[in-house]
Amino acid sequence: MPSYLETAQEIARESGALLKEFLARRIGFELKGEFDLVTEADRSSERLIVERLKKHFPAHSVVAEEGSGQDRASEFCWYVDPLDGTTNFAHGFPMFNVTLALERAGELIAGVIFDPVHEEMFSAERGGGAVLNGSRICVSKTSKIESSLSATGFPSRKRHQNVNIHFYYQAAMLSHGVRRAGAAALDLAYVACGRLDAFWEFGLKPWDMAAGILLIEEAGGACSDMNGAPVNLRGPHLLADNGVLHGPMLELFAEIFGGKFRFPLPEIKPSVIPS
Repeated sequence: MPSYLETAQEIARESGALLKEFLARRIGFELKGEFDLVTEADRSSERLIVERLKKHFPAHSVVAEEGSGQDRASEFCWYVDPLDGTTNFAHGFPMFNVTLALERAGELIAGVIFDPVHEEMFSAERGGGAVLNGSRICVSKTSKIESSLSATGFPSRKRHQNVNIHFYYQAAMLSHGVRRAGAAALDLAYVACGRLDAFWEFGLKPWDMAAGILLIEEAGGACSDMNGAPVNLRGPHLLADNGVLHGPMLELFAEIFGGKFRFPLPEIKPSVIPS
């Protein structure tokens, strides 16, 4: 087990150094499809990671965001996001990361999330706890939504049609606030170390959340879908929190799914718009 985690950390650091070089050059970006951004940094980072994983673990499968992984008949599968937070990266906003997670026979067993700007390495292994730069971390003890700070995200495309606006508004009105920083893996890492109390999002991919789920579970938190069903890397949505808040968050989400809103969305009226 240590060899998996230590190798993942080494690869993440090497990839993070590469991303910092690209960041200093302020490279341009392309559109992947109609809305999603992709940069040469994404592709270069993924090539590096996949090559290193193939070298160390040639029999393992690799699922990577930009599609350069490898499909093997193996019980081991790596999930790789070579640059989580591409839009932030492309604009020079310092909220992005490299994330790798290893699954064995359907169980997550190791994961890392590396923030190269702040030199923060979040890592976890099944049964071994979660750490930040070598020091043990744990989730917060916040017990009420009203006292919480949470995070969420919105899709690159058709944000105006996304149902999450209702969940965002209700949670924001009820709590100390909801952050939307644009890097899901780091949001999950921040829940694991207690900087955030909860995170939820619709439509994440396995590489977005695999490492973060393991970090939170090993740090004492809870993960499920937004209806309370067991967490699924290929499910439609994710709720991750400190565990104490899981019941209250699910109760709030059940209301919203049912069309019940504690705080109606405000109407736009000229008389109430500040001049």
